[in-house]
Amino acid sequence: MSFFMNAIRGAGVALSLALLPLGQGMAGEKIADPSRIVSIGGAVTEIVYALGKGDLLIARDSTSLFPREAMKLPDVGYMRQLSPEGVLSVNPSAILMIEGSGPKPAIDVIRKSSIPVVTVPEGYDAEAITAKILAVGAALGADSEAAALAKKISVDIDAAVKAADAVPADKRKRVLFVLTLQGGKIMAAGDHTAANGILKLAGAVNVAGDFHGYKLINDEAVISAAPDVILMMSRAGPGASDEEVLSHPAIKLTPAGQSGSLLRLDGASTLGFGPRTADAIRTLSKALYGG
Repeated sequence: MSFFMNAIRGAGVALSLALLPLGQGMAGEKIADPSRIVSIGGAVTEIVYALGKGDLLIARDSTSLFPREAMKLPDVGYMRQLSPEGVLSVNPSAILMIEGSGPKPAIDVIRKSSIPVVTVPEGYDAEAITAKILAVGAALGADSEAAALAKKISVDIDAAVKAADAVPADKRKRVLFVLTLQGGKIMAAGDHTAANGILKLAGAVNVAGDFHGYKLINDEAVISAAPDVILMMSRAGPGASDEEVLSHPAIKLTPAGQSGSLLRLDGASTLGFGPRTADAIRTLSKALYGG
């Protein structure tokens, strides 16, 4: 069975949750009036544009930075710090929202409004991307376009992963993804995170993969993890300049610190798990292994 068919089958589990009343479950039925949509989540927004439906959007959240046209839309706030007033003030006919948006009290208020809400399932592998595309397509009444887009992207991801898999197991880079570094405290990415997902697809080893989510780790854990490379996003917040990261007391004792191996990549494309993920895999793999 092809990779795409496996992806479709896996996506079907997530999409089966779609057939719940709008505003109550996961991704919903077709939106009755898609003329004024607010999109929450960078991948969701990218998918809407990739389906040729960008003209339906009237606003987006602050993580929706691509494509360039999206930046012209009003910004209703960060996906995890939404306010009901900000989202509803643009008078949407419906809201497309990535799973995990918040905070919960704000989402509860939004759901109690008369505005239909479709929650798009989140995930950090190829099958999850297919599920996102199919969910957005179903909501917008663009099922055939979504199926075609999902197939195209699945084939591209399959090729990118196959190329990354060519790296021998004993040559795989051990990577520590640092989300933030403030006050000398390292917030690292464990399992079940976008960072862990993209590292696996790009043929790398997440040295912090034995814990769940993003957590603060102590100096001893960093030193014993012995990463070959530190990976961070281009915008990692205060206290995270290259010099500050590489001079951190624990990091400077690791192979990465001693060799000055610090990579910075664009967060939206690298961690978005949307239409650009195949390119993100190739970019990270090339940065780690060259070629």
